[in-house]
Amino acid sequence: MRWTALILGTLICGLLLGAGCTGLGSGAPSWSVTSDGYLSVSCPAPVQVNEQVLERNASLTLSGVSFHNIDEEVYGLLAAPPDPRGAVILAPGAGVTKERERDRVESYALAGCAALVLDLRGNGGETPGWPFDPDADLLAFNGGSWPEFYKTVCDLSAAQGIVSGRWKVPVYSMGASNGGRYAAIAAVADQGFAGYIGVSTSGFGLAGEAYNGNASRFLLSIDPDHAIGRIAPRPVWIFHSRTDPIINFTLGQELYNRAGNPKEFIVFNGTHGENEEVDARVIPICTTG
Repeated sequence: MRWTALILGTLICGLLLGAGCTGLGSGAPSWSVTSDGYLSVSCPAPVQVNEQVLERNASLTLSGVSFHNIDEEVYGLLAAPPDPRGAVILAPGAGVTKERERDRVESYALAGCAALVLDLRGNGGETPGWPFDPDADLLAFNGGSWPEFYKTVCDLSAAQGIVSGRWKVPVYSMGASNGGRYAAIAAVADQGFAGYIGVSTSGFGLAGEAYNGNASRFLLSIDPDHAIGRIAPRPVWIFHSRTDPIINFTLGQELYNRAGNPKEFIVFNGTHGENEEVDARVIPICTTG
């Protein structure tokens, strides 16, 4: 698996680093990791959310939003009907910006589901940061500061707080491809999420079990294969195409098999990432639970 190979290949220079590993102080966003590698975060909804209305009609409002979290301004697109019945926080795949998801979040809103898609850190959109870098993240982990992966999880958690605080509806953590990995860990780390929807995604094959100490704890803490069982009893839906050319179908099945109940595995026609068939199945999840 490409991602597992990346982790195993790039962590070598970081494995001998020292052991201190704590989150940041109380009163601010913070993280902690158990001795067996489970991440939890405390990422309150930001006090101030900047919002610019881009489109408004009787059926929906589309807004560009931003909020400060930890150390950066985080940007997103929020589409919502006047009275949503549920909501999703969407983590797009690698290199996919919020603008490319505009039609999708608008279609969700028209069906009664509020949808907030974030520009993930270092994903090519407005939110600053860098793409997944296990060496740099392990350095931060060892020093007790924020790994970039955890910052992204915290962004998703803060977004959940924004949306649930505004509408008092169930909010689902949803992600596609690499975004599905962030979304899975967010659903575990933040019990405020009502459930998890993963599309064309997978875990890292429990790569952390090949290491000891902090390297093992960190790798397991970001691995959906390790964490997904802790989403239960909240529901899990995994979507995967048999012809996915990027993340093999069997890897999606492995992720599903490690989830607790209730759960559902949905095979869809397509290649990689969301499509209209996936959207048609997600909307009822969002609007009826």
